[in-house]
Amino acid sequence: MEEKFKEQFGVEPTHSFFAPGRVNLIGEHTDYNGGHVFPCAITQGTYGYVRPREDKLVRCYSANFEEIGMIEWSLDDLSYDKQDNWTNYIKGMYKFINEEGYETPYGLDILVSGNIPNGAGLSSSASLELLAGVTIAGIYDLDIDRLTLIKLGQKVENEFLGLNTGIMDQFAIGMGKKDHALYLDVNTLNYEYVPAEFGDYVILIMNTNKRRELTDSKYNQRRSECEVALAILKDHADITNLCDLTNEEFAELGKYLEDEILYKRAKHAVTENTRTKEANRVLNQGNLEAFGKLMNQSHISLRDNYDVTGIELDTLVQAAWNQDEVLGARMTGAGMGGCAIALVHKDQVESVKKNIQASYTETISYAPSFYVAEVGDGAKQIQ
Repeated sequence: MEEKFKEQFGVEPTHSFFAPGRVNLIGEHTDYNGGHVFPCAITQGTYGYVRPREDKLVRCYSANFEEIGMIEWSLDDLSYDKQDNWTNYIKGMYKFINEEGYETPYGLDILVSGNIPNGAGLSSSASLELLAGVTIAGIYDLDIDRLTLIKLGQKVENEFLGLNTGIMDQFAIGMGKKDHALYLDVNTLNYEYVPAEFGDYVILIMNTNKRRELTDSKYNQRRSECEVALAILKDHADITNLCDLTNEEFAELGKYLEDEILYKRAKHAVTENTRTKEANRVLNQGNLEAFGKLMNQSHISLRDNYDVTGIELDTLVQAAWNQDEVLGARMTGAGMGGCAIALVHKDQVESVKKNIQASYTETISYAPSFYVAEVGDGAKQIQ
């Protein structure tokens, strides 16, 4: 990419940075309901090649969106502008880092290149935010702790771009550690690293190749449905979030949710949080069979209670369930397209892919894509 940088900017880059994508092993749509999540950073991600400038301009070019061309703006005006397209993620990080009192006195030339499939639900947007965060901190030698960068990344989503997302993606990408998953309580941000050791099995990412746009999705609707359910249950229980409830408590309190939709949404949040706690326990014991069963149960709840899977994800996951060499499979990310993951025996990956592809293509009429996920480090400066 150094050559591509020189081609676009006429000079060589001086620094390079990387931020991974992430998969969530289990714990879906629990993050904004005050529960636990279980993500890991992956080795696919977003690279940034950078050179400081002498003026206030920030010039951005993406090797993934070459048709858009160069986008530039000044550090003197960090307001959101739709015309600035994907670079609003970078602009938002600049804005909020400046508001924290840090100085960024000169602009940058930035070339971005990612190998996360865009819109696949592997969190390319949070990867770009954390890439911008570690780049700005690194280039200007700012002493910003990692948790602050993570929170600012979420703030970019929430306040700059208007997406009502939780903190899981930024946290996984900021705190990722090679060969470890993160068991995170999103209420307290307490977390522990859990060895992501799958023995004879690997995590296979299966991309539906149906593009998913968070802004256009059911995401905000699901979130508001959970808020309505929580408001009703608060009249009958001393809770702050849906995920404060155990399965047993919800079995008692669910009767107050007379609207079936609200009941199902809340049931998913509560039971998924319980599954995630159990997944942490069994993975620590190395019980992969039990972990696989929890993955399956998670998908069924996301399909039947939360209604965020759709025919593409359901077809992909069912095709995986039909393979003897698969211990478990589920959608990962917000849903409505994007990706699913499967725990597949490492010696059978190619035959499993072939079988799933045939089954999926027959039903959906186009092919899925596959990636074996290696669990990697969080966002960092490369050189």
